[in-house]
Order: sequence, then C-alpha cells, then structure tokens
Amino acid sequence: MNKIVVIVNAGAGLGYCGGWTAALEEKFRSHGVEPDITLAKSGDEMIARAERALKEGAPVVVAGGGDGTINAVASVLAGTETLLGVLPLGTLNHFAKDLKIPLELDDAVANVVHGQPGKVDVGEVNGRIFLNNSSLGIYPDIVRDREQQQKHLGRGKWPAFGRALFAALRRFPFMNVRLKINGDEHLRRTPFVFIGNNEYLQGLTLGARERLDSGKLCLYVAQKPTRLGLLRYAAHALFGKLEAARDFDVLSASSLEIETRHHHLRVATDGEVTVMTPPLRYRSRAAALSVIVPAV
Repeated sequence: MNKIVVIVNAGAGLGYCGGWTAALEEKFRSHGVEPDITLAKSGDEMIARAERALKEGAPVVVAGGGDGTINAVASVLAGTETLLGVLPLGTLNHFAKDLKIPLELDDAVANVVHGQPGKVDVGEVNGRIFLNNSSLGIYPDIVRDREQQQKHLGRGKWPAFGRALFAALRRFPFMNVRLKINGDEHLRRTPFVFIGNNEYLQGLTLGARERLDSGKLCLYVAQKPTRLGLLRYAAHALFGKLEAARDFDVLSASSLEIETRHHHLRVATDGEVTVMTPPLRYRSRAAALSVIVPAV
C-alpha cells in the first residue's frame, strides 16, 4: 500500500481528535493509500514536517487546512518536484476553489489520490511566498489588530474584526508609495495596495482567478476613497472580493517593486501578516509549484 504524508492544521481548535484522524485515515485507505498524518499545532510545525517529508523523498505531501496552512506547506515544496495535495478545511479556501479542487473532504481525498499533477505560479515578496495574494495598507493593519484582540482580550474573530475595522476607519490611514513596474514609476497616495498571484479581475469583481499559470502578478492600487470606500475595500479584502474596479489602478507584470518612506511595513501574504523592510520586491515564480488537481 502506497504511503502519503498528510499535514493537518490542528491549531485552529476545530476538534481534530483521535476519532477524526482515524476517519481520515480510513478515507485514504479506501483508495489504497496509507496516510502518515500529522496534526500540527503551529505554522512552524507544519513547515518542519514538510521539510522532513521532502528530505525523506516523499513524492506527495498533503496540506489540510485553510489558505494559510496551504501556504506554509507550499513554501517548502515550491521549486521542487514533490506534489502538493490539498484538503480544503478552511473558511474561504480560495486556492482550492480557483484550482477547482473539491471542497467536500471525501472528494478532496479522492482528488489527492486520483487527480493529476499541474504546475502553478507562486508569488514572492522579499523571500516570502504567496499563493493567492499579498497586500499592504489597511488590510494588514486590521488583521494585526484583530489577532491582538483575539489573543489578549479573548474576543471572537468577527467581533474583533469589527472593532479593528472601526479603529482603522477612525485613523483613515494613507501611505505614499513609489511603484516600479514595467520600467515605469508611479507615485500614489493610497490606503490599500493589493498584489494578486495571476489576474483576479473578472468583470467588476475581484475574488476568483481563471488561471494560475500566466507567470504574471496583477497589481491593484486603490485610489483616494471616502471612508465608505475604505470600509468597502476592507470588507471585500477580508472575503477576497474587492469590488468597483474603476476605483483601482490595475497593472500586470512578472516583477515589481514598492518603495515607501517607512522603515518597516506590515505585509499580508495569504492572510498572514509579516513585518518587512522596504523596498518590497515582488516577483512571479512561474510554474514553481506542482499541485494535484482534478483530472480533466
């Protein structure tokens, strides 16, 4: 029986107890595969397990969780021939949806075993990868504020988000950025910059991609909005559905650079916030990740 490494995010408090693990093992065994399941309690643990799997020559490593979990495992596998399998166990699951990976667990397991390999691009900023998008400005600020409230005050995700959003609207923050892209420079004063791994724009909505293999990043810079516009940007950024494209500058390139006067900047990558030192150097790593996708 073939063996497969499975890394599940158990740090989200979703009750992945022994019974759940046994049930998942049985789902894989029903397809003739023996899973080696790790319930990881942190991103560091996920990365360490993926690195060990890679060192041991595992042909497939499966990530079970939301987009942050998929990102953590993919950060190890990008640039290798090891296949990434995806069990979409998060709330939004943008990466899985864009690749048409089934969201039901039984069907996702079947896809891991019987799907076909596909190559997708990976975005990178100052050495940190993203599969979906990266952003700076109001959204990373809201995420950081929300996480601090959850950690220190014990608030739930949504009440904490509401308070963080209200605080951001009171500050009404703007940044001065210099964008270097396609040999040109653009100066902008904006509350929000969004960089997608491939193009998100479809009609007047932002939130789904038709392809993940164009080798391009797509840059969206919010123009000066009202407070209501800022509220709309933040809410739709949370759900991955930025609307009203007429309020954005939209540019596409395989690489770009963002400069600011700030010595440090909070940058979101697939919903995880990291403090980085500008300039922010973005690039598309074309076809860098091998993923198991549904057979055509």
